[in-house]
Amino acid sequence: MAVLKEEKVKVVLDSNFLFIPSQFHLDIFEELANLLNQRFEPILLSSTQKELQGLAESTSPKKRKQALLALKLAEKCRVIPVEKGSKETYDDVIVRVAAEWKSPVATNDRELRRRLRTLGLPVIFLRQKQRLMLEGAV
Repeated sequence: MAVLKEEKVKVVLDSNFLFIPSQFHLDIFEELANLLNQRFEPILLSSTQKELQGLAESTSPKKRKQALLALKLAEKCRVIPVEKGSKETYDDVIVRVAAEWKSPVATNDRELRRRLRTLGLPVIFLRQKQRLMLEGAV
């Protein structure tokens, strides 16, 4: 008898989502597991990784510290190599990949959330600085 293996939901993480633990002392991976019933795979696009590396070299000590912590957390994610077009923003790449995969995106960026919802893509975000919310169906 074949056992059906439940497909894990690929969740694309935005850079600001990885700042949540340092800003609000919340374990985003535990919260994602609770929200998605354990069945998720955190995805970090290589363009987002580059964005975080750039922030880690920031002149602001606070930004640098947050970005370094975010990069440490990003080690729990599967990094997917993607090309960022010269006219594309980091958010454009996230929207393009999420639309292609029909994957939820974890972000706190209001504008990015609006763009994703317009495309009918699910969005995971921090609500009231204490819990994650899912907007749309996974």
